[in-house]
Amino acid sequence: MRKLVLNLTDIIVEIISYCHKVIKETIMKDFQSLIIEETPKTPQIELNQLTGDFIFSGKSIPENAAKVYEPILNWVTQYTQHARPTTNLRLNLEYFNTSSSLWLSKIFRVLAGINEPDYVLIFHLYLPVEEFDELEGFDDIRDAFFPIADVLQFAIPSIGIKLYGTNDADEIVKDKLVFI
Repeated sequence: MRKLVLNLTDIIVEIISYCHKVIKETIMKDFQSLIIEETPKTPQIELNQLTGDFIFSGKSIPENAAKVYEPILNWVTQYTQHARPTTNLRLNLEYFNTSSSLWLSKIFRVLAGINEPDYVLIFHLYLPVEEFDELEGFDDIRDAFFPIADVLQFAIPSIGIKLYGTNDADEIVKDKLVFI
């Protein structure tokens, strides 16, 4: 009799898990990727809900950062409700102004709230190889990226920072991974 109860419990857990997965996948099918084309003052932004890959590349010096980043923040907020097990945020911004950095911090904070402790959020940061070479130890990396580390200190998912050193042709010539 005890064995039958354990098997029934296992079956119920499996059914609930399967239903949760089907519901999540159904919701994600209706949720579309977001792509914003680059302009002279705004970056190329690609947010893919199916892969969990988010790309910000170029310059971010918009006159009205809220107009650019508020829809992105709303999209990311929706994404976190049904996030992928691994989210990759690729920041290849050659320059960004103060108002852009404030909006990026808001986006980072929302991503840090993905409510799954077994999930991973990896920040991919691209630097000129000269700056990359100046970062020698964990303390240098932490100090250089203090704003990110500060925002993420209470993150629920595991956090990683992958640094890339790029040459003048934007080719990756060095990399290293750091988990916070």
